[in-house]
Amino acid sequence: MVNKPFNPKFDAAFFAALERSAMHVSQAETLPPSCYTDPDFFEFEKEALFNHEWLCVGREDWISNPGDYFTTSIVGEPLVITRNAKREIKAMSSVCQHRAMVVAEGFGNARALLCPYHHWAYSLDGELIAAPAMDETEGFDKKDFCLPTMQVECWQGFIFINFDHAAPPLAPRLTALDAVLGNFDLKSAEGPRPERPFHFKWNWKVMFENNNDGYHANRLHHGPLHDFVPSALATFPPELPQDTAGYYRFNGTLHVDAAFNPTQKALFPRFPKLTDEERKRMLFANLPPTLSLVVTVDSVIYMILRADSAGTHYLDQGVLYAPGTMKDPLFAKRVEMSTSAVSDIIAQDLHVDEMVQVGLQSRYAVRGRYSWQERAQQELNAWLVPRYRATFQRMSETAASAQGRLAAIDVVVAD
Repeated sequence: MVNKPFNPKFDAAFFAALERSAMHVSQAETLPPSCYTDPDFFEFEKEALFNHEWLCVGREDWISNPGDYFTTSIVGEPLVITRNAKREIKAMSSVCQHRAMVVAEGFGNARALLCPYHHWAYSLDGELIAAPAMDETEGFDKKDFCLPTMQVECWQGFIFINFDHAAPPLAPRLTALDAVLGNFDLKSAEGPRPERPFHFKWNWKVMFENNNDGYHANRLHHGPLHDFVPSALATFPPELPQDTAGYYRFNGTLHVDAAFNPTQKALFPRFPKLTDEERKRMLFANLPPTLSLVVTVDSVIYMILRADSAGTHYLDQGVLYAPGTMKDPLFAKRVEMSTSAVSDIIAQDLHVDEMVQVGLQSRYAVRGRYSWQERAQQELNAWLVPRYRATFQRMSETAASAQGRLAAIDVVVAD
């Protein structure tokens, strides 16, 4: 739940005005700047989004073997993801239930998670299995001090967690994306684990919007590294399911097997099942609030966004390839060639993201309007606004109920 009183400036009128951002793209307005900058609104988002939605935390192949684990964090919650002896993937808080030390850092392989502070030990399922010198502690029972766990679901090789144990499953809400990603077989795709996360000083939605914004492609990125993917060739699905957990756009290319490198052609082996149509386009997909995909014929860039404040977030970025690609003796050289080209595009994007966050804090920042090429931004809004609305209504009803109880107590006391 939201851990402090909600700012009264975010009232019923504010949330009613948000509906304008979820209208058809030809009518929609951008979200209010405070949605990107206000710490109280971010606290509200924790309850509206992060406490109940499925959050991507990594890839299944990061923990291929029993005993493997990696750690991460999102909205200030340290987490450890493990693969147990039954090869099941588990997710749990990494906060020791003794004195709040984190029980694991980084990644590795272990038979148990041993807190380095006082050596409380937890199984890879989160059960407390050892607590030294606690035999004289009255009423102490190890089963009362297990690590809190989360729901886990895997989709296309990505690991998702959910803090809400009552949340409905993820996969049925991703059928639209499955239909367009099927031939890429991302579950079987391979790629190195990201070496370290980036930490960026702008709101997670600024990053999310830019990741799937085709409108800027031929403007900001004008030049030989991007002109073969013109903004005018963007297409969007006619209608996504109302309960979808992800959305996407296609962008046509000026030649077959296009890729972001100096040759403008695929450097790595193509995903083998692609149709002729799929070889003539790129796919950009978002699964809010944590996963963005840039899908080309020979590689898939994935970005895992981990919000930690109104104005900052972490990013884990990696690349996936067709099975067997990494065995090529020239793989490292091809990666170097591709990375050097893409880095110029990324640098432009990151500078814009930083400056957008600066602009959003200005007294002159307003709610703008969208081009048809920005429909992906409206689709994000269409995902966000109903969740904002429902959470505000629930919080308002809870507050009204509490006020009613207080009023009843006052009457009893007065009598």
